[in-house]
Amino acid sequence: MNDAPSNAADAADAERRRKRNRGLLLLIVAAFFGSMLVAGALRFAGWRPSGMKNNGELLQPPVDLRERAPRLASGATYAWNPGERQWRVLVVPPAACGEACAGVARDLDVVWRMMGRNADHVDVLWLCADDGCAAPSPLREDRSLRVLAPDEALRGALPGALSSATAGVPIYVIDPNGFVILRYAPGADLGGLREDLVKLLKLI
Repeated sequence: MNDAPSNAADAADAERRRKRNRGLLLLIVAAFFGSMLVAGALRFAGWRPSGMKNNGELLQPPVDLRERAPRLASGATYAWNPGERQWRVLVVPPAACGEACAGVARDLDVVWRMMGRNADHVDVLWLCADDGCAAPSPLREDRSLRVLAPDEALRGALPGALSSATAGVPIYVIDPNGFVILRYAPGADLGGLREDLVKLLKLI
């Protein structure tokens, strides 16, 4: 005779549990999709956490140079060799750039020195605009400098390189596989290049 009230109480408890579980599930779904929406909005607005921000211009998509191995001024091929995990700083000076090239060379020498033991994991590639060019002092080929022979096809594949012919010296960062991922406009503070390289070298 007392089973009916007990059954009613059990049913009421079960209904409350269902409502509580349903509410919890809706809360989880809302939190999940809400965080995705916020992340998407921030991404499209260009916001990044400070630790992920880069100083150079991120190239999207990156320029694929894997099948375009540069030629050294000596005539040999500069191979990408991804297994060596070597990063590259590619300097693209215009012809007869004079003091602009000298200033970039001095700044890059400072960057290279400040990299310390990590400097061995970074090659500086100097893309000549004409035959017989050389990177200005204090950059030296007995370290990580590689002087590249003139290559208009390579120069043309780099965003902003041709338009910089009279504006100064753009600089690019190339990953170990041969993808150009960052660009620094002529006159950019190369302290930002060093900061970006420090972050990138942590990936190897």
